[in-house]
Amino acid sequence: MCGIVGYIGNKEAFPIIIKGLRRLEYRGYDSAGVALLNGDLTVYKKVGKVSELEKVTDNHQLTANIGIGHTRWATHGEPNDVNAHPHLSQSGNLAIIHNGIIENYAVIKEVLVKRGYIFHSDTDTEVLVNLIEEIKKQENTTIDEAVRIALNEVVGAYAIVVIDKTNPDILVAARKGSPLVLGIGDNEFYIASDASPIIEYTTNVIYLDDQELAIVNRNGQFTIKTLQNVEKSYAIQKLEMTLEAIEKGGFDHFMLKEIYEQPKAIADSLRGRINAQQGWIKLGGLDEYINRIDKAKRFIITACGTSWHSGLIGEYLIEDLARVPVEVEYASEFRYRNPVINETDVVIAISQSGETADTLAAIELAKDRQALIYGICNVSGSSIARNTHAGSYTHAGPEIGVASTKAFSTQICILTLIALQIAIQKGTITTSKFREILYELENIPKKIEEVLKLDAQIKELAAIYKDANNFLYLGRGYNFPVALEGALKLKEISYIHAEGYPAAEMKHGPIALIDEAMPVVFLATNKSAYEKIVSNIQEVKARKGKIIAVVNKGDKQISELADHVIEVPETEEVLSPLISIVPLQLLAYHIAIMRGCNVDQPRNLAKSVTVE
Repeated sequence: MCGIVGYIGNKEAFPIIIKGLRRLEYRGYDSAGVALLNGDLTVYKKVGKVSELEKVTDNHQLTANIGIGHTRWATHGEPNDVNAHPHLSQSGNLAIIHNGIIENYAVIKEVLVKRGYIFHSDTDTEVLVNLIEEIKKQENTTIDEAVRIALNEVVGAYAIVVIDKTNPDILVAARKGSPLVLGIGDNEFYIASDASPIIEYTTNVIYLDDQELAIVNRNGQFTIKTLQNVEKSYAIQKLEMTLEAIEKGGFDHFMLKEIYEQPKAIADSLRGRINAQQGWIKLGGLDEYINRIDKAKRFIITACGTSWHSGLIGEYLIEDLARVPVEVEYASEFRYRNPVINETDVVIAISQSGETADTLAAIELAKDRQALIYGICNVSGSSIARNTHAGSYTHAGPEIGVASTKAFSTQICILTLIALQIAIQKGTITTSKFREILYELENIPKKIEEVLKLDAQIKELAAIYKDANNFLYLGRGYNFPVALEGALKLKEISYIHAEGYPAAEMKHGPIALIDEAMPVVFLATNKSAYEKIVSNIQEVKARKGKIIAVVNKGDKQISELADHVIEVPETEEVLSPLISIVPLQLLAYHIAIMRGCNVDQPRNLAKSVTVE
């Protein structure tokens, strides 16, 4: 959720931290703050976006070579100046930034209050920094040892960075359940929630594992140890992302840029993994366990939000092509309902960030029950990548917009490859059909480029319906999950209530809502249910609903019935979601812009949900 930045070295810390916070603002933007240590430990923080913090710091002396910064997505306590991070200890000697939730904070707070501590905020984080201070004082120990002992007493998730005014030459960082990456420069260190604030300065990073502590020193030395005080070896990794990838590149918003990046993202996700001419698929992670996967009795796909929608498409793909039963589970429900999981099951966990807390917890549950875990994520070195038996990166590139677009498309690509590789292994698909799908898959980027040329038409459509209070999205088969995803995109960035349904389910309830003010979006590109969709359109038309239909190019029948038609290139039905989702992303984007909404940072949302 929240974004964390820390710096220690010889450079001015504030410009590095503030730039890093702007790059991490997609993780949370309720409030922001910095703590700078230069003799005195000074904190500046402000409710609102990072730009509000910059106004507060405008006329202040900000010279310091060590500092920490935070951009918040509120969990404990409403967004305001007091609850913003960093938080100081009672003595003012310690400052902390924190991403996560301390579940037993109330018990700890009660003990500290009895010992004379006074709390000014509603946050669990202020409790944690005072616990560290109390341990440091009682045990007469170093700051890193106090942090280590304190973290052994807390329950919950965290990524933290701590500054100690009495020891101005070190930063202490630790993580459990929330991501943290250490950037290694020339006698300097950068700490952040992800690599985006670091890439401008160094490509050498270490991804901290759960329950690890990093102590970094101004002299260029650092130590990584466990919470059990065991020093750890580490592997320095090279960042693959570029600075250009995390900039807007001439687009007004990251979301629009990322919609337009989908042809390249899909091509990158397929590169080296398929060859239609030679007729092969090769997913490295799948190859290693192909015999066990081939014998799997059941697949369970677990995910949250947009990734759950891609998982639904994965269910259609694997059952249709590989003929193995699939269940798709919300990770948040899966982990709490005592599910039946067997050694013969394969669990596919999907997450753009690779840090989704509920999905990680579902992985641990499935591992305990001896299932094979396959991860699909976008971020190298993420927790899901490190905690699964095997997996595939989507190679979508950084996705900054909170509303996921290219991550969804590339997740579908990986699920398609999985389904096809299992199908050819099991012999449940003919060689000719296999090659047909491969050829179409290679052509998908070009076909999406054709859809993007419809942007002006979709913008005109958005102008007509921008003031609607409700939308209904309907689809059948492979396009039902697309209807769900289209509705999600609209409501999360424009704040219009929208629902997705299987088209046939409309008459089992939602049809009661249809009148002349209700726009109904039909996904009508799949031939297998074409006549049924036509019937559903007629039912809406009879009740004066406004019909927006996404159809294959050249469609005549639906074009005569619908109020508005968006024609897209035809493709194999199993690949149709990759095409039909794009106009829905553009429609949501333009409606949100016309309503004056912040599409990259919609209210109450954050990109990476690292708390329950």
